[in-house]
Amino acid sequence: MNKFSVWISSMRLRTLPLSISGIILASSFAEYNGYFKWSIFVLAILTTLSFQILSNLANDYGDGLKGTDNNDRIGPERAIQTGKITPDEMFNAIKINILISIGLAFFLIFTAFGVKHFFLTLLFFIFGIASIASAVKYTVGTNAYGYKGLGDLYVFVFFGLVSVIGCYVLYAKTIDHIVFLPAITIGLLSVAVLNLNNMRDVISDEKSNKFTLVVKLGIEKAKRYHILIIITAIILSALYGILYYTSPFNLLYFIAYIPLIKHLKVVKNNKDSRLLDPELKKVALSTVLLAVLLGIGHLL
Repeated sequence: MNKFSVWISSMRLRTLPLSISGIILASSFAEYNGYFKWSIFVLAILTTLSFQILSNLANDYGDGLKGTDNNDRIGPERAIQTGKITPDEMFNAIKINILISIGLAFFLIFTAFGVKHFFLTLLFFIFGIASIASAVKYTVGTNAYGYKGLGDLYVFVFFGLVSVIGCYVLYAKTIDHIVFLPAITIGLLSVAVLNLNNMRDVISDEKSNKFTLVVKLGIEKAKRYHILIIITAIILSALYGILYYTSPFNLLYFIAYIPLIKHLKVVKNNKDSRLLDPELKKVALSTVLLAVLLGIGHLL
């Protein structure tokens, strides 16, 4: 594998669709209410992707230095773990990515608010800085919050609330009650993806003193927690469909429940957490599918 391919692999492209689920959903609501702008949509997608890639590179760096990425890890090999990219090279890439993320966030905020909305501009600059910091601090540093079982909270806030509600505000310059239940749903399903990842890696994480919520709860309680997250997401999204029902098209996203329910059966019957890796793609793509169909159904 050449160096370029290694860098592409280290960006973990399979995680990117999930990161833009909230943007797609918020943009659909904005289009329905007459606020949608292509310039905001494109910049929001690019900014979100840059944040996610930054997080992936930082995770590779942080876990690589701490020795968490080792032979006990089940998922795809990381770049530093294999020695194909040195820690210094990865650190330099992180610094470049931070600059790219700052630049994209600046253009997004300026495009959305211009000079007319000072408070929102200031607020979103704070969100942008917090997003960059959280992307890096998940595994990097002595106080990495991913090693203290706080990853679930951060994912819920940034992948759910900030992604959906924040993106809608970029378009509309105000908050609409219609976005809250979908934002919570996407946040919960994103947490489910992280929890599934942590269930898969529970053995290597525990050996490396990475105290994720799964390590703290134990695998059986983590399973129950996982099932609760997804069932709550299904119930809240179904409640949204009932409360805002105008036509059968609004309920198109119910299709996404099928793979999620099948996934719950797999998790419930699982006896070896290392075999959960294929389920990551299933939950992530189901979340994307739900976001897309919910958005389309709302527009029809």
